Amino acid sequence: MLAKRSSYADKFALLFICVFTLALICAPVKGKQISFNKKATDTGYQFSYQWLDINNNTQAMNFTLSNKALFQRFRELKPYQANFARKAIIRKIKKTVQQQPIPGVQVQFKQVNNDFTIEVLGTDSDKVNQAYQQLAQLEQQARQDYFNENYYQAFTNHDQQTGIKVDHVRIANGNVMDLKPLKPTILEKASIQNVREVTNFVLGFVQSIPYATLENRLTSSGAGFNPPLKVLWENQGDCDSKMTLTAALLRSLMPRIEMAFVFIDQHAFIGIAIPANAGETSVEYQGINYLLAEPTGPMLLPLGKLAPESELAINQGRYVIETYHAAITVLSPENDDSSSN
Repeated sequence: MLAKRSSYADKFALLFICVFTLALICAPVKGKQISFNKKATDTGYQFSYQWLDINNNTQAMNFTLSNKALFQRFRELKPYQANFARKAIIRKIKKTVQQQPIPGVQVQFKQVNNDFTIEVLGTDSDKVNQAYQQLAQLEQQARQDYFNENYYQAFTNHDQQTGIKVDHVRIANGNVMDLKPLKPTILEKASIQNVREVTNFVLGFVQSIPYATLENRLTSSGAGFNPPLKVLWENQGDCDSKMTLTAALLRSLMPRIEMAFVFIDQHAFIGIAIPANAGETSVEYQGINYLLAEPTGPMLLPLGKLAPESELAINQGRYVIETYHAAITVLSPENDDSSSN
């Protein structure tokens, strides 16, 4: 009887070892940044990175970014503040009305504490109503201009909740040319003719950059977001920031590749319009299939593999997609690289 119990114990122990070993084999590898340094040069800063890739091999990149790119472009990007925005929009409407008065009415601009209002006075009700309609159009245009100038956009999540967020597409597009200095270094490591190879190299690099917690996208209005070059400068970024850096880097390498930003609750990742292989996660949007990827880290997940919570959100339809198909101006033949799977 004792021998039989011992046999059961041995079998259980063996099963436990097998399951534990399988879990270790299947568990995603965590990214590890070995070193990060930046050093001033005559025209900018030289950046040096070392990290371990998904195969535990040491990877490295060295590149120089200009002072203009680092300290001028997007350095003044600030979280959206409703009262400040409203004040700027009213100011623009007022200036327009002063330059081009609305006939037959008097337009008054009032401020009580932080409440800004516009009132139309006149004896002809039709002209008053027409004036309000004209002012509404001016306000709509002024708001859109303000959003464009400050890189904001209205956003609705999968639950139809609305808010204001940074315009990730325009910010990514605006940093593409600034990231061109990374291109020669990346192409020493990965072939531009192999989208998967170059994408996985970029993913590993970005995933190894330390993570900073994402503020609530709907309520933070951009607080905590780092534009691509600021992620490199501070060597940290939340998921929205690292997603934007990844997309801008891929666009600088492959100008014509179609991409998408995918937003779920408290997280974001990217999609690339190439075919998926068996077992990979993709999503269809407006007739295009996007193979999905997680730039955030610290898990080193290759193209087509998502974290469990991300995959669950995709399977349940709890996501919003924003396409990134913008064409980049080709400055020279060297920049005009075709991409293929």
